[in-house]
Amino acid sequence: MKKKLAWLVLLGAAILATAGSALATPPEGFTSTTTAQGQLGAFDVINYFVSDKDKLWLSSQTTKGESDEYFLTNVWQPGGTTGWHTHPGQTLIIVTAGTVTHYDAHDPKCTPHVYTAGMSFVDLGGKHVHIVRNEGDVVAQVIAFRLVPAGQPGRIDEPDPGNCPF
Repeated sequence: MKKKLAWLVLLGAAILATAGSALATPPEGFTSTTTAQGQLGAFDVINYFVSDKDKLWLSSQTTKGESDEYFLTNVWQPGGTTGWHTHPGQTLIIVTAGTVTHYDAHDPKCTPHVYTAGMSFVDLGGKHVHIVRNEGDVVAQVIAFRLVPAGQPGRIDEPDPGNCPF
């Protein structure tokens, strides 16, 4: 009886492992190259500037414990995709060539957010599951700065949320 139970446990674990990997949406036609990386201790930064005219700018970043920081060069071939994924921390992104289109998993309308060379956007990280695609016919490239808790993966693959037709 114990032998049968052990086999059932092993079989169940194998099925779960296979199912979990089948649900992930890996990148295709996409490469991410780390161009620089470092580690920071805990920090607390607050910036505050108020213009007398019409602009208010605030910034705040607080971490506890060490953080890993990365500068990345990400490249999409035409039709390339990051696959659905998230990150444990935020990423600041500058598009340097071509066009990328960003979709959020929580958006039931699958609204495209299009960014062209010279534009920037923020990937919130945390539980923000998203996909970035090159829906154009030329290579797209971005430079990204990512900050994550030390020792955590920079990217976490996620299953297709089913809100987009692709």
